Amino acid sequence: MTLIWSRRRILGGAGALAVAGGRPAFAQSYPVRPIRWVVGYPPGGTTDVLARLVAEPLGRRLGQQVYIENRPGAGNNIGTEAVINAEPDGYTILLVNPANGINATLYKKLNFNFVEDIAPVCGITRSPNIMEITPSLPVKTVSEFIAYCKANPGKVNMASSGLGTSVHMSGELFKSMTGVDMVHVPYRGAGPALIDMLSGQAHVLFDNLPSSIEHVRAGKLRALAVTTLEPSPALPGVPTVAETVPGYEATAWFGIGAPKKTPPELIARLNKEVNEILQEPAMIRKLADLGGAPWLLTPAQFGQAIADETAKWRKVVEFSGAKLE
Repeated sequence: MTLIWSRRRILGGAGALAVAGGRPAFAQSYPVRPIRWVVGYPPGGTTDVLARLVAEPLGRRLGQQVYIENRPGAGNNIGTEAVINAEPDGYTILLVNPANGINATLYKKLNFNFVEDIAPVCGITRSPNIMEITPSLPVKTVSEFIAYCKANPGKVNMASSGLGTSVHMSGELFKSMTGVDMVHVPYRGAGPALIDMLSGQAHVLFDNLPSSIEHVRAGKLRALAVTTLEPSPALPGVPTVAETVPGYEATAWFGIGAPKKTPPELIARLNKEVNEILQEPAMIRKLADLGGAPWLLTPAQFGQAIADETAKWRKVVEFSGAKLE
């Protein structure tokens, strides 16, 4: 009797410990099945390439496949909403990008509030856009470009990869800070915009660096400046816009988010693994090839960055007058 009672007492105590420490035990065993990483764009673009770059080593470290699910549409909103409404169990994550901050104001009605409804996990990278012009435009510096626009109001076509994209808003920020008058010409992606830039039909583009860097290096487009506060090692000798327009900054930023109620210990695990991947020499080189650098943040820091970017672009969207249903 005493032995039976003692055994039950020991088992009961162990059970209580398991319940009390259920979350840490859960986190320790996580993940036990593949993780779905939603990208709100078609395969092949910058966001998709970046997610796949990180997914393979992340899956290797976690011992489970991290597979990419492309959910394009509505300017990234379809993929975002799919993640926000997913089970908060650590098995669905989102590639977060500038559109998430811009869309909060750009769209008249969304079924979510991104700042409040996403659990920030980690940053991945930040990279500049390139302020580039067609070589036929008779300017070689940002100050000369501003003077040219003011001497030719409404005659300079500002291409973009689409209404409300970070490329478009980078140009609108420039317009709001300099007072220049440019005609916005939205295209269906960077590819068509670059075709008209190369032919001279469009005059200026604030493009993501990976899309345009080879055209710049080949001399087919002229880089006037990069949009980050610091020069880019990928374009040595190219100044920043801020050197001429103090305070100007527009970056392409990327990270990972999860459904709002995802357990914090699972978020901490993902944050730890991704930050360690980002510090590997091979990953640093790969990000540099894309014009970026590791963006090492805690979940709280990434959440603050999302809030700051959303507030910043609200003013720019309102200045531009852009609205989408």
